[in-house]
Amino acid sequence: MAGRVVLITGCSSGFGLLIAARLAARGEVVYATMRDIRKQERLLKEVARQGGSVTVLPLDVTDDESIAPVVAAIERERGRLDVLVNNAGYGLGGALEDLLESEVRAQMETNFFGVLKVTNQCLPLLRRSQKAQIINISSVAGLCGIPGIGAYSASKFALEGYTEALWYELGLFGIAVTLIEPGSYRTEVQQNRKLAARIAHPDSHYQDYSKTLLEATDRRVSRAKGEPEDVARLIERVIDTEKPALRYAVGREARAVAFLRRILPFKRLSRILTRALLR
Repeated sequence: MAGRVVLITGCSSGFGLLIAARLAARGEVVYATMRDIRKQERLLKEVARQGGSVTVLPLDVTDDESIAPVVAAIERERGRLDVLVNNAGYGLGGALEDLLESEVRAQMETNFFGVLKVTNQCLPLLRRSQKAQIINISSVAGLCGIPGIGAYSASKFALEGYTEALWYELGLFGIAVTLIEPGSYRTEVQQNRKLAARIAHPDSHYQDYSKTLLEATDRRVSRAKGEPEDVARLIERVIDTEKPALRYAVGREARAVAFLRRILPFKRLSRILTRALLR
């Protein structure tokens, strides 16, 4: 089914950029969105390199008034939406006790409520498709609580529960719902992450611990062997699948965590993950 109408959030870098370029190159009608369209140059270069074309539109997933014009444009120009990829999000580093409530709320607004807002506004157009799909980009951090990025984990856990419930509800109408759960990949997510305002505060009980965790995370990401394009390839396969699964862990790290979580008691799993996180 070539020429599907696809809306992707968070396309200025990382997975969103690669997904948009890959799907456009195979002839899908791609609406690539980002909060600041002044950052579209890298996307357009990659799209041109792969031989496709995209429509770039501004979209802030936390703002209903920013989402509505994008949905209206797709309705006006195409009359339907076949695939929604909720990719926009960011990481927040810092021990939970060090985080300001405003920082945690901002994390949830983008990573969780942003998905809910975009999905709800897109559902009327998705219902017009003969084969509608919603793909939400989660994380290995949605499979296990990770110290030092607890707010990010919480946002992805919320996304996992929301998407699983949505799978049941929208299944009544033939709309497929899928979670993609990547492990560590070398993308701009590390450069784009935000750190707690109090992370280096002299009164913090976690100053050394947070520093150790962040350094270990940077090392783990720098050693990651998988290519970010793996996620784009997986999404290409998912939208070609007649009845896609609810969850797809992608990358060795995510697949290992998903497997160990199924078979091990938490106490043993926590020891393994602690060693891995600090390696």
